[in-house]
Amino acid sequence: MATAKKAAKKSAAKKSPAKKVAAKKAPAKKAAAKKVPAKKVVAKKAPAKKAPAKKVIAKKVPAKKAAKKVVKKAPAKKRTPNAAFMKPLTPSAALAAVVGSTPLARTEVVSKLWTYIKKHALQDKVNKRNINADDKLKAVFGKGQVTMFELASLIGKHLS
Repeated sequence: MATAKKAAKKSAAKKSPAKKVAAKKAPAKKAAAKKVPAKKVVAKKAPAKKAPAKKVIAKKVPAKKAAKKVVKKAPAKKRTPNAAFMKPLTPSAALAAVVGSTPLARTEVVSKLWTYIKKHALQDKVNKRNINADDKLKAVFGKGQVTMFELASLIGKHLS
């Protein structure tokens, strides 16, 4: 199949210079009359040459994707969790009222805080990224409303 495509390309390549020569000779006889048909012939042949090129590109892409997938999987296996996030820390009295007094990892503190926020419906109705603090959370946050991006930095002050 590949040899048939190569043969078709070669024959198309051989035909196009011959037609170009014919197109060059035609303007010498009748310049105005022959230019229009010459453009039509060139326009018809151009898409025919482009079509096989697209098929070749399409076949090469899956091979590249397969190579990339193998590369992506290797680093994922070597990844280990950061020990600083897993170290149990004791919460302050204000944070202990929300999360509990037992030592917890930072990730567990954040997840328990979100459980508390969702249980008491403290997420802002209009902008879900904002958290409206109740009395217990005001002691932790220090203000009435916080964004979810500020949450981790505000919690860090209450862990030791």
